[in-house]
Amino acid sequence: MPQRPPYAPIILWAIAALTILAWAYLIHVSREMSAAAADETMMAAMGMAMDRPWTPTDVVLAFVMWTVMTIGMMAPSATPVLMLAASARPPRDDQHPLTTALGFGAGYGLVWIGFSTAAALVQWALNDAALLSPAMTAVSPRLAGAILIGAGLYQLTPLKSVCLTHCRSPIDFLIAHWRSGTSGAVRMGAHHGAYCLGCCWALMAVLFAVGVMNLAWVAALAILVLVEKVAPHAVTLSRAAGVAMLVFGAIQIGM
Repeated sequence: MPQRPPYAPIILWAIAALTILAWAYLIHVSREMSAAAADETMMAAMGMAMDRPWTPTDVVLAFVMWTVMTIGMMAPSATPVLMLAASARPPRDDQHPLTTALGFGAGYGLVWIGFSTAAALVQWALNDAALLSPAMTAVSPRLAGAILIGAGLYQLTPLKSVCLTHCRSPIDFLIAHWRSGTSGAVRMGAHHGAYCLGCCWALMAVLFAVGVMNLAWVAALAILVLVEKVAPHAVTLSRAAGVAMLVFGAIQIGM
């Protein structure tokens, strides 16, 4: 039987550690937010509401939260492609497998850092427009429904199918687009990350409807992302999730 590469446990443990640390941070932030929301409720009852525009510090904290959240949600589903990137290098590429995996992961992460930046800016705009509650949930059922319907429609588009097919067959991508060296690994990671973003951004946007820090929904969406990438008949599953979002969104708008 073929031996598992000696570096495989290092990659697996590193991803597991990142995921655990990310979720520990999210749980900590969620608890702090719950305590803060309780304080704001008490102060509002006394006529001392704390609604205010965001400061640059708030934007930075939101960016950090989204970055950590994407790590917690995307790291498990990125494990297979990181393992492949470390083991699929051609004989002419003498770079160490772990260096390749690290470069690939860095390029992949840069794409999601860009997404986190955009998400934090959108959250800032929604907050200043008074469209998000202190719990970071859409205050209007119609807005929540529109977000769900938009995400559901995207799940049914050809672009979603193309991105999902790419994410499910990373070996074909690596063979066709292999780049040697650390910079090449970073470029491959960013290339793959762009497809991954195209596959998952709408699912992330659902959090604006159900609660940016609703950890039950964060976990459910993380599981859906993983299932889409590894389960059989994932395209059918993805479309079924899209239809469910459309139905739930329509119900929200009709409330």
